[in-house]
Amino acid sequence: MEKTAVQKLAGALKVLVTITLVCNLVALLLVPGMSLMKGPEELLALTPYENPLEVPLRVGIAFVLRWGICTAVILWQGRRVLGTILTGAPFRAENGVSLRRAAVCCFLIAAAALARVVWGLFYYGSVAPLLTYNALFVPIFILGGLLCLVMSALFRQAAELKAENDLTI
Repeated sequence: MEKTAVQKLAGALKVLVTITLVCNLVALLLVPGMSLMKGPEELLALTPYENPLEVPLRVGIAFVLRWGICTAVILWQGRRVLGTILTGAPFRAENGVSLRRAAVCCFLIAAAALARVVWGLFYYGSVAPLLTYNALFVPIFILGGLLCLVMSALFRQAAELKAENDLTI
């Protein structure tokens, strides 16, 4: 059976998402290692403009708030949804679950970026943190999370309607 235009597009998107996921995972493995190549003393060394309270924050941002893990989860869930589209049966409840997981990760990224912006506003005492990429991440990932929630609800509703339709004679 010949693939539809939607399935061809889903196949191309799945290849692109897979490439992006692999690059993301490689970056996740390389970034902490490359930052430690200088040595922990240089990584944790303070400049004259920093105080000792920033060291735990720097380490926490580097290792705990791993936005790359959330983006990897978002990409993996996207691959799962594209996989069901490629099989020709996109209206499954599992797509709703995958999109809900992606939404949670989007909201985690937005919350981490918001926390970093708010911390910067109070720490530096200026509006300069509002002009950083972190401030840009907040609305982008909130909107992405809301879009994933809407799509999750649509896929779940479509799966219910399909199941009900399949039971009809």
